[in-house]
Amino acid sequence: MKSDFPSGIVRDVGHRPWPLSQRPWVMTQSWHDLLFVHWPIATSVLRPLVPPELELDAFDGIGWLAVVPFHMTNVTPRAVPALPWISAFEELNVRTYVTRQNKPGVYFFSLDAANFLAVTVARAMFDLPYYRATMAVRAEGGWFSYESRRTGDASGAHFKGRYRPVGPVFHPAPGTLQHFVTERYCLYTVDRARRVRRLEIHHPPWPLQPAEASIEVNTMPDANGITGPTTPPLLHFAKRQDVITWLPETCNQR
Repeated sequence: MKSDFPSGIVRDVGHRPWPLSQRPWVMTQSWHDLLFVHWPIATSVLRPLVPPELELDAFDGIGWLAVVPFHMTNVTPRAVPALPWISAFEELNVRTYVTRQNKPGVYFFSLDAANFLAVTVARAMFDLPYYRATMAVRAEGGWFSYESRRTGDASGAHFKGRYRPVGPVFHPAPGTLQHFVTERYCLYTVDRARRVRRLEIHHPPWPLQPAEASIEVNTMPDANGITGPTTPPLLHFAKRQDVITWLPETCNQR
C-alpha cells in the first residue's frame, strides 16, 4: 500500500491553540469521509459519565455529544510504510469534550473499529475504550452509506445511516460552536491508577462542509449510558483530515 500522507503538515501550525509537543511524534493517520453528528446534552447528564479528574467542557453552558463515523488509511508508525489490511479500516467513535491544564481536548466514551489488531494495540498502549465491530462503508451517488455493529459485547452497539456534504468547504472561526466541537488537539484518558493521560495530536484546520444525514439506527449513545438524543443533530462532513500523534503523557498536576 503506497502512502499518500502529506508530511508537510508538521509545518502548518499557525492555527494551533498551543505549540507542537517537543517530543517526537510517533504515528500517522488519514481520516476520510467523516461525519460529525453532534447533539446538545445537559452537563448534568454528561458529568457522571466523565471521570472526575477531567473538567467537562461546555459551550454557552451546554455539553455536546458526538457520534463520528469515518474510515482511515495511513495508520502506521512513523517511518513505517502503510500495510494492506493493517493500515486501513473503518472506525466510529462516541465522544464529548473536556479540558485539563487549559488544554481543551476530547474524551471518548467508546471507539469501534473493524480491525482486531488496532483494537488490541490501542487498548494496551493508549488506555482507549476500543471495541471490535463489523463495519462497512459504501459511496454511491454522492452519498456515503455506513454501518457498524459491535461484536463480542453485550450492548450490540449499532449505527446505520447515510450522509453527504451539502455545501462548500469552510474552516470554522475561533469562538464559534463549529470550532469548539472540532478544533481540538489532544485527547484524554484516565487509567486504573487514576492518572490522567494526555495524547496530543496535530492536523491542519478542519475542512468542514455542512451535511445532511438519514440515520436509520443509532444505539451508540445508549450503549454508553446516554439515552438516545431526540433533538435534530448538528451535522458536518469532512472529506479528509491528515493527523500525526504522540504517545500519551501523564498530566496529573492541575
